[in-house]
Amino acid sequence: MTNCNIGAALHESAAARGDALALVTGRNGRYQQWSFRELLAISCQYANALQGQGVRRGQRVMLMVRPSLDFIALSFALFQLGAVVILIDPGMGYKNLLRCIGAVKPEVLIGIPAAQLFSRLFPKPFKTVRRRVCVGPSFGIGGSTLTAACKGMSAAFSPAVTAEDELAAIIFTTGSTGPPKGVQYTHGIFFHQLKLIRDYYGIGPGDIDQPGFPLFGLFAAALGAAAVIPDMDPTRPAQVNPAKFVRSMQDWQVTYSFGSPAIWNVVSRHCLAAGITLSVKKVLMAGAPVSGELIGRVQRIMPEGGTVYTPYGATESLPSVSITGEEILRETWQQTRIGKGACVGRPLPGMSVRVIRPVDGPLVSWQEAKPLPAGHIGEIVVKGPVVTRAYDGNEPETRLAKIPDSSGFWHRMGDVGYLDEQGRLWFCGRKAHRVLTPAGTMHTICCEAVFNEHPQVLRSALVGIGPPGEQQPVIIVELREQVPDRQQLFIELRRLAASNSLTASIKTFFVHPGFPVDIRHNAKIFREKLAAWAAKQ
Repeated sequence: MTNCNIGAALHESAAARGDALALVTGRNGRYQQWSFRELLAISCQYANALQGQGVRRGQRVMLMVRPSLDFIALSFALFQLGAVVILIDPGMGYKNLLRCIGAVKPEVLIGIPAAQLFSRLFPKPFKTVRRRVCVGPSFGIGGSTLTAACKGMSAAFSPAVTAEDELAAIIFTTGSTGPPKGVQYTHGIFFHQLKLIRDYYGIGPGDIDQPGFPLFGLFAAALGAAAVIPDMDPTRPAQVNPAKFVRSMQDWQVTYSFGSPAIWNVVSRHCLAAGITLSVKKVLMAGAPVSGELIGRVQRIMPEGGTVYTPYGATESLPSVSITGEEILRETWQQTRIGKGACVGRPLPGMSVRVIRPVDGPLVSWQEAKPLPAGHIGEIVVKGPVVTRAYDGNEPETRLAKIPDSSGFWHRMGDVGYLDEQGRLWFCGRKAHRVLTPAGTMHTICCEAVFNEHPQVLRSALVGIGPPGEQQPVIIVELREQVPDRQQLFIELRRLAASNSLTASIKTFFVHPGFPVDIRHNAKIFREKLAAWAAKQ
């Protein structure tokens, strides 16, 4: 294998693309732009500066910088050095944030002044930090400034030659079921992710990306594609300003974009109302099930021949499975609406997917797993070159999530679903969200679909009240707007429940003012919080 250091990929992009556009940032139509040659020079200068500050290969470096030139250039500088980049969503809430920082034991903190101040106000999780580099004015609390460290530094740097299994980054899960966990990303994982994105989705030189999730800006540069950093708060995708998001897409003729369904829900409505057709040829939506209605809306704002993809995966294995919006609308959406689950597609090249009988504890070997035939709902497991090996410093969770076999291991996705006769995977919900009633198991995505058909229901959540095995199923709905007569609404919901054998046992309904959702995608419903709320009702 060539050097699989993801930092080396930027050198390859710069050699091939030179003065072509690599990165755009800005707001309100005022932009700054850099070519691949310029981006590489800045990243190499940063690598030399950080090396001068004592940052070494294998050191854990917490990067707390907003999506920007500095985020991209520093990430690549650290990859080039062979340091381990720690990336945490700042929007996960400060208690989770502090717990995660303490768990990964960073040795270096590179961050904006607000991040440096945060580390001084809450020093305990940062007690392992030996060096600080401030991206911006230091005010005497953030160590050396990046600007000062760069003085006189060369813009040439040779990236470390890294092994495939060498640690490159620690990236945290969203924590949609339980506390967020740090996932160990090796250089090999990034290398294989790049290969899949390039070969399967056909993304590369000449493409222009507008990533709704900052990490994908790194992939763009490594693939020789340009990245336009949108003017938005990445921790609040559902609050995106659609006019700003669309303006930069149009100004730079963006060709593809990866983002949460929450972003595209807002953007598609804006474009349809304003009669706008975007230049974007590929839209990748992931992070939560995507409705056929949303796919249809996004298709209507794309040019002829544009394609919507809804990849399925997890922080621990991304991407694993994929399907086009066209296939969903043509073949599977009508089934989803009547409770068959959400079809997420076929395994990507090199990936294997199985459905096994659900087990609560660890499985010490594949011999203990019981694969299920097509059509049977069970636990989803995946295997392949983008599947990560371990959670950082969390052996119990690693043991729970990985199943060793003769040639490697399988990852347990924490989801339930089934394979159909065509080899497509259907997603039925989180394993932890199953409602275990005396009459049997009920699955969230399947049951909720029945109630999402009601014109006044924005979304619904199935939760269980009581101990597992004896749970009472309850449906909670979030409404598009307030209804004058809730009793009439509940009569209509009961009628819907009775119309489908999956939901006939549901007799209890509540209206919730606004569902709690995850930070990263603003789309995964925190059903545990809703279950606790419903129990109090």
